[in-house]
Amino acid sequence: MSVKHHPSDELLLDYASGALDEGWSLAVATHLALCPDSRQRVSEMEAIGASFMEGLSPTPLLKSSRDSVFSGLSTEDVAADVSVSSGTDNFPFIFPQPLRGYIGGDVDEVPWQRIGLGSYQAVIQTGDTNTVARLLKIPAGKPVPAHSHGGTELTLVLGGAFTDKTGHYGRGDFQEADDTLEHQPYAVAGEDCICLAVTDAPLKFSGFAARLAQPFIGI
Repeated sequence: MSVKHHPSDELLLDYASGALDEGWSLAVATHLALCPDSRQRVSEMEAIGASFMEGLSPTPLLKSSRDSVFSGLSTEDVAADVSVSSGTDNFPFIFPQPLRGYIGGDVDEVPWQRIGLGSYQAVIQTGDTNTVARLLKIPAGKPVPAHSHGGTELTLVLGGAFTDKTGHYGRGDFQEADDTLEHQPYAVAGEDCICLAVTDAPLKFSGFAARLAQPFIGI
């Protein structure tokens, strides 16, 4: 597996500093479990931050959303995921930690809900009221309805792949979309595309049928 699309440095820095809401943190942390390059970037940022903090007086720390993401993980869990994600394509799980902890298992444990056109979703329960995290499963060779964004959408590919006008996204690849991007992702033929998607506002569908169904599917 070779990850080609990574979170921006701004997003990684916010993650490293504990400044992200839980939904955003979940997306970034799950990407890190699959991407050695991004883990190295975060380690460098944390080292710089630690060096800066050495000269400051200690103050009480607030519980961050990043703490919430990792609260259920042991050191062994994290170490196991790093070893899995740094290997080849022979992964024992589609879902790495911390996502697997939120789901309670792997892809077979997901309570999928049909949302039309052969696609499925499963909303992930978090303590975050600012974002919504969900798993999406798009049939191989099929599109997502064309849409733009009312806010930010982070998308992490967990299985299969999709393409849109910005490129090809496979396992571990990370897309940051904002209100300037209008696109229609297509799942690549041969394998259903399973993604983790986190949003802070509803999508803006271009087609009438998708807009009509939107209140019922909650995207």
